[in-house]
Amino acid sequence: MLKTLGAHIKEFKKDSILTPVFMILEVILETVIPMMMASIIDDGVEAGDMQHIYIMGALMVLTALLSLWAGVMGGKYGASASTGFARNLRKAMYDNIQTFSFSNIDKFSTSGLVTRLTTDVTNIQNAYQMILRMCMRAPATLICAMSMSFYVNAKIASVYLIAVVLLGIVLFIMIKITMKYFQQVFKKYDALNESVQENVSAIRVVKAYSREEFEKGKFLKANENIYNMFVKAERIIAFNSPVMQFTVYTCILAISWLGAKMIVSGTMKTGELTQLLTYCMNILMSLMMLSMIFVMITMSMASAERIAEVLNENADIVNPDKPVMQVKDGSIKFDKVDFSYHKNAETPVLKGIDISIKSGETIGIIGGTGSAKSSLVNLISRLYDVSAGSVSVGGIDVRNYDIEILRNEVSVVLQKNVLFSGTILDNLRWGDKNATDEECIRACKLACADEFIDKMPEGYNTYIEQGGSNVSGGQKQRLCIARALIKKPKILILDDSTSAVDTATDSKIRKAFAEEIPNTTKIIIAQRISSIQGCDRIIVMEDGAVDGFGTHDELMAGNEIYRDVYESQMSGSGDFDE
Repeated sequence: MLKTLGAHIKEFKKDSILTPVFMILEVILETVIPMMMASIIDDGVEAGDMQHIYIMGALMVLTALLSLWAGVMGGKYGASASTGFARNLRKAMYDNIQTFSFSNIDKFSTSGLVTRLTTDVTNIQNAYQMILRMCMRAPATLICAMSMSFYVNAKIASVYLIAVVLLGIVLFIMIKITMKYFQQVFKKYDALNESVQENVSAIRVVKAYSREEFEKGKFLKANENIYNMFVKAERIIAFNSPVMQFTVYTCILAISWLGAKMIVSGTMKTGELTQLLTYCMNILMSLMMLSMIFVMITMSMASAERIAEVLNENADIVNPDKPVMQVKDGSIKFDKVDFSYHKNAETPVLKGIDISIKSGETIGIIGGTGSAKSSLVNLISRLYDVSAGSVSVGGIDVRNYDIEILRNEVSVVLQKNVLFSGTILDNLRWGDKNATDEECIRACKLACADEFIDKMPEGYNTYIEQGGSNVSGGQKQRLCIARALIKKPKILILDDSTSAVDTATDSKIRKAFAEEIPNTTKIIIAQRISSIQGCDRIIVMEDGAVDGFGTHDELMAGNEIYRDVYESQMSGSGDFDE
């Protein structure tokens, strides 16, 4: 885990080295100041030597200024290193997420990935800065102050040693108990983010059904869970301060009592006692810093593990060693294909799929909800890999293609249409970033999207809100179809992508496809038989298997399921599921 995260420090190694160097320099300078103070008291004040006081006073000011400069430089480089490290972690995670297949994405919830990219990275950033600065400063202060204390008076310095051991035991116990709470709390953050994300994205549905109170209750519960976890952890950490204060004042009393006796007996000077009291505060403050560091590291360890999970996740679908870089045509062949979303699934989602589709054919797919229509077409562009058998495009197994080349030749308009913030042209150019305005307009005409775009005040420069909230469902579908057409694919898959348009527009789109892109293989998933009746051939799916495959007339004559659905839809008495 540490190796995984450490690899992303990269160009900030210099800053990561300079930070502790400056922090140690600051500590050394701070350690020298009490010696100068003792010298002023013992050799200046008590001896009545004003010149010595002036000289040592000037040296103290210079040392303090140098210490301040070292602290400022340590803070500067520490901030640069930690924020740079956080930036690299976010970029590395985001880049790796882009390589994930659908099966990889299924392992992580969307809210979980958002938490990792935000809250978890922020925790690591804060912890790394504290490690570079305080984790160097605190031990260095402890060592330097302890060494100087034993040099001045070993008997009194032994008081510090006892305090350090006792505080170390208390810190260890507290960290062990609080660690389990911090490991759980970030899972609660996932639930909180999920609640917020779901509510915001579906706010119109929430308001339409007056479910605001229910959503508030769901958020309150998630928020309360985080609160309770932190309260439990903080209750334990709260003991740190009183224990520390008790130890500090006990040490001061013990040193003052022992030091006073030694001054009276003549075995110690007043300046040396002042010096020891200063070192006492330095030692105990360094212990307090260490306790804060351990708490921060404890919190960040849970975050580090979650970040490492994303960074170490390898894409299930990768390019072969020598990928094929060209798709010959749009022919498709399923050869005894079985498919499961999970390796250990008892029953496959698809079983025994054995069909061939010629390049340029228009294929309809119809089936009830859960019959695995979408699962079937997802295998063509290799969004998932088959569990058994093979899927070929252009006569070559899809696993032998370069993934980007294959997916550029297979345009998919998914069931859930997504538009992004930007103009209509910006969204259309997701299909081809170099597409001209004329190419975009032509694609929109094929998808019958020009009908409503031309009526908008700003036309193709109309701004689309996040998620396409300012266009209707049918308009969104037509824009997504146009976006797919701009890729000029060899295979076009419409996964129930005309369900929100009227039958007349649906018919126009199908006619445009037949006339304008005759060489593109078109696969249309639909619930309405009228949408696929004119296809060259139609696949009837039932419970993950192909129940029938043929023309409309052939299926009407020989497939009972298709015939029943056709008759029920033509009479207006039902749909496929019924």
